[in-house]
Amino acid sequence: MSRTSPHRHHEGGQVSRRGLLKTAGGLTAALALGAGATATATRADAAPGTFTHPGMLHNAGDINRAKVRVAAGTDPWLSGWNKLVANSHSQSTWSPRATATIIRGGTGQNYGLLYNDIAAAYQNALRWKVGGTEANAQCAARILNAWATTLTTVTGNADRFLAAGLYGWQFANAAELMRDYSAFDLSAFQEMMVRVFYPLNNQFLTGHNDACITNYWANWDLCNMASVLAIGILNNDGAKYDQAVTYFKNGAGNGSIKNAVPFLYSNVEGYDLGQWQESGRDQGHTVMGMGQMGAICEMAWNQGEDLYSYDGRRFMKAAQYVAKYNLNMDVPFTTYNWGSGQNCSPQSQTVPGAGSRGQVRPVWAMLHYHYGRRLLLDDKYISQMCFSVAPEGGGGDYGSDSGGYDQLGFGTLMYAK
Repeated sequence: MSRTSPHRHHEGGQVSRRGLLKTAGGLTAALALGAGATATATRADAAPGTFTHPGMLHNAGDINRAKVRVAAGTDPWLSGWNKLVANSHSQSTWSPRATATIIRGGTGQNYGLLYNDIAAAYQNALRWKVGGTEANAQCAARILNAWATTLTTVTGNADRFLAAGLYGWQFANAAELMRDYSAFDLSAFQEMMVRVFYPLNNQFLTGHNDACITNYWANWDLCNMASVLAIGILNNDGAKYDQAVTYFKNGAGNGSIKNAVPFLYSNVEGYDLGQWQESGRDQGHTVMGMGQMGAICEMAWNQGEDLYSYDGRRFMKAAQYVAKYNLNMDVPFTTYNWGSGQNCSPQSQTVPGAGSRGQVRPVWAMLHYHYGRRLLLDDKYISQMCFSVAPEGGGGDYGSDSGGYDQLGFGTLMYAK
């Protein structure tokens, strides 16, 4: 059992996403759940009959709430907004550096061109949606259009699959915010995503680069699942949406929920915890996983699918575990055994990986404001981690290497409730 506070629900109670949509009323519900039409699934675990737009990391309610709160000068939204405005990537003067071939891994790496431009497109799109500035909309459209008509290939060594996953779902999110802007060529961008990103996403999830199924860490699956899901939403493609959700629930690789959270612990100092698949590796990649799985859950939530609560809120238990360890508290650990390479050479980890412990990444606001505020659950460790790193920034605020761009960020601005 998990400890509860007076006004919070017990973790064991299930709150239906669609039930919440049906029963919630008033301004609070409109802001939390989105002002647009809500997607309705035709059957359990199926793509929505009609996709909600905007409906990836941010719905209409998220955007409207941020707009209203920032205009009123209310914190923490204003602090989150100021963090966005101060970022060099959010300036409307940003010039795209679209390139035909993007390489990650091996000779000629140039993928920084892509992740910097994606951060700029997303941040300019946010400034337009929240602040209403036309110059930022023009900049975001300019970046997206340039890449839609220029990018033909994502390649490199095995890391090309990381690039296709990470930058696929992030790119699609920037485009989703801009889809109703007249100067943005949505159809050209949709076509590019299917032509350049999806084949690599699908190839990885179905073949895993011809490696042992347990060889690749959870994040490899997760970013590619997130890209397939995002492309499905962007293109109103139910088959791709279903592919991602089905893999989340039952996929063979380490990114599916039971493989990503292989061990559960009940009532550890009053809270249920779940050991993350990469916890024995290091904490930078482990916290990265919170952002990747969080993005999948948030995008699905905005289409009416509650993966956040799937399998007894297995992901929440993992997030509590990861947050607790990164707050310098002890957590239980079960020896993790797996096979690596093409021949499934046996490997094992016996303790949590302490490398990068406490690393700051902008992934916690999304999780706290879902579990702690939308569902009113006692998310003690997630909450502590969230407020210890607030207000969240985004790409450009966490170093210049790729790890600082593994998540889009700005959760304080967009998720605070």
